Amino acid sequence: MQLQDKVVIVTGAATHIGQAYAVRLAQEGAKVVACDILDCGTTAEMVMEAGGEVLPLITDVTKEEDTLKMARQTVERFGRIDCIVNNAGIFDGLTARPMMDVDMAEWDRVYEVNVKGMFLCCRAVFPYMKEQGGGKIINIGSGIWLQGMPGVPHYVSSKAAVMGLTRTLAKELGQFNINVNTLAPGGTDSGAKIDRGDDAPVSPTRAGRSIPRTETPDDLTGTMVFLASTDSDFITGQMITINGGDALY
Repeated sequence: MQLQDKVVIVTGAATHIGQAYAVRLAQEGAKVVACDILDCGTTAEMVMEAGGEVLPLITDVTKEEDTLKMARQTVERFGRIDCIVNNAGIFDGLTARPMMDVDMAEWDRVYEVNVKGMFLCCRAVFPYMKEQGGGKIINIGSGIWLQGMPGVPHYVSSKAAVMGLTRTLAKELGQFNINVNTLAPGGTDSGAKIDRGDDAPVSPTRAGRSIPRTETPDDLTGTMVFLASTDSDFITGQMITINGGDALY
């Protein structure tokens, strides 16, 4: 097991891809802190069934006091923070609209969660990682900004911002032996969906994907484990795109 006794926080862990990350971490021997604005009870049960120790927390990543509490409770329970998987984000339930019809309150909320929330989580864990001599930060981005996607400019541009944040923090935190990388899924069959009305722009086809099958959460977890492990100790500021060859760059 590659992550035996490592302590890993996963935000957005209640459902979908975040839940898959949490379970895979447990299978690799990690102690998992499953955080979400939703109840993580089901995820906690799955982690325990996989043989892992788990601390489920209700955490709103847009609130600094919540993120600081998340980091503090992790250390109180497990003694350290080896890695955080910043997976919390808004995608599920968004409605695709032409540019002129995008709701600006929704725009602000997407950025508040997808960008500010990620930044607050990085700030919350940094002092502990610095004190213990290192750590891993994995920011969950998306390959969508490499292609663009009409109808959800707020989501697409927020994921481009994730990569800018990753590169900046990698430069700043490398001196403390903290690796910061982006894992960027492609269009993944996870249960999360964007509502596309009849007038919404059509999303790009997957017909050009080099590996012509549906992408699943299990396609992502191996790379997540790699980035959390010592095998990636000299990799930082990078984006690893997992999309079956949909977008090549």
